[in-house]
Amino acid sequence: MRTVQGVALDGLRARVRALAERTGLPVRSAPGTVRVTAAPARRHTGRVGRSPRGGTPLADRGPAGKWLGAETADRRTSVKESFRRPAAAPLTLGVLRSLLHGLAPAGPRRRPGAVRASAAALRALRARHGDAPALVRTRSGRTVLVLLDPQDLRRFYEEPVSVLAADPPEKCRGLDAAEPAGTGCSRAELPTERRQVSAEVLAAGQPVHPSCGPFLAAVAEEARHLTATGTLDLARARNSVNRAARRIVLGDAAAADEELAGWLTQLRAEGKGLRGGRVRTARSVRDKAHARIREYARHADGGTLVGRAARHADPTGTLDPVGEAEHWLLAMGAVPDTLLRTLLLLGAHPAEQDAAAAEAAAETAAGPGRGELPRLRACVRESLRLYPVVPDLIRVTRAETEWRGVRYPAGTSVLLPAAFHQRDPERVPAAHVFVPGRWKNPRADQDIRMAPFSHGGGRCPGDQLGLMITAALCAEVLRSHRIRSTRPVLDPVGPLPAALDPHGIRLTLTRR
Repeated sequence: MRTVQGVALDGLRARVRALAERTGLPVRSAPGTVRVTAAPARRHTGRVGRSPRGGTPLADRGPAGKWLGAETADRRTSVKESFRRPAAAPLTLGVLRSLLHGLAPAGPRRRPGAVRASAAALRALRARHGDAPALVRTRSGRTVLVLLDPQDLRRFYEEPVSVLAADPPEKCRGLDAAEPAGTGCSRAELPTERRQVSAEVLAAGQPVHPSCGPFLAAVAEEARHLTATGTLDLARARNSVNRAARRIVLGDAAAADEELAGWLTQLRAEGKGLRGGRVRTARSVRDKAHARIREYARHADGGTLVGRAARHADPTGTLDPVGEAEHWLLAMGAVPDTLLRTLLLLGAHPAEQDAAAAEAAAETAAGPGRGELPRLRACVRESLRLYPVVPDLIRVTRAETEWRGVRYPAGTSVLLPAAFHQRDPERVPAAHVFVPGRWKNPRADQDIRMAPFSHGGGRCPGDQLGLMITAALCAEVLRSHRIRSTRPVLDPVGPLPAALDPHGIRLTLTRR
């Protein structure tokens, strides 16, 4: 008997079909989409039949009107209970395709229409289930438990890896590398000693890194390339940020190493769906990258990240400075996209841009406090709230777990749609508007709905360092230049687009 036959999306078909009719979305069958079936109107007793496609026998459904996740005073529900699924026409739900096949694409090319439709479908799920976790089954047979209420989000972040294990996205599998948290690959299951060393090297929790002097000097020098011409696009941003990242992680000698940059770009691009020869190619590229990083690490000074890691006490012998350095370089690959989106948003909000520029001008005389830039950090956080690097988080249960009175077997995928919760207009004020001021509240960082860097044990230890670097890059641009025009053009008062592809961002700069 299949564990969750006919349970997934019970009663959702009618709701989503109505939504599709209102929005004009197609309702048809297509490969790689989700099949949603309606709940039967009556109870079937004493019958065990075949599934409509001749699959595993399906047993009695049970009392009508019981929703998945519902609780009664005297009974707990289990997804192992048998349900009969009636034959029904297949329904295409393209808006949830990326969601229901695991993680939504973490890459920049997320179409606004698809993101809006996915959010609408999630709201329909929540309306149907009353905030209870919703179990969704993909056409491939994989089941995903979608978390729709903040109280379930808190548990998701607080559960240890012995209960909820990290499930890295496809692009992180096959490389055998320390996965970068900035790309959605969790490091929660690394040995405790390695996590602690990484947190100490990255100065987790400290707004200003102990090596902020050489780090900010490298940022200032490389930021000159950002403003060398009157325009700023993704290619220029990546070149400058990657040069600064190599100097911060490996030292000044690595700044111009474009060959290493190419290897890292290849590893990041080929990490998805590696098979056969591509795995061997990726391993060969990774070996070359490791050899080059090891050479830089041998001569790195104590002010670099790899130098700090190499000089750190390692009584267990588990620390690999070369692997950690690769991880940090890959994680910083998310900075150019965030930088461009933040500057684009500031260009659409002149008053906020002027205030940020004033902070950047005053920062040069800040002395020991140099690098804090609270206003610009708030702008970066708000950019990440609107356009998170990792839109969805997924983990897998290692043992039978219970959510809202329903027991789920080991191996159930649990999905937290972070982007949806961060821009949920029912729970977040001004959800679709750029409001950096919301981050001035000291407790804003603890808001469980907001997860630019995750929460709990899986929180990115380099969050403060990433904020410091990105805010410093914004400051270097705004200190001497004004963003006069942007592409795309954003409405400064209306709802912002659901997605912003950094490849299409182009900023026009003029001297102040």
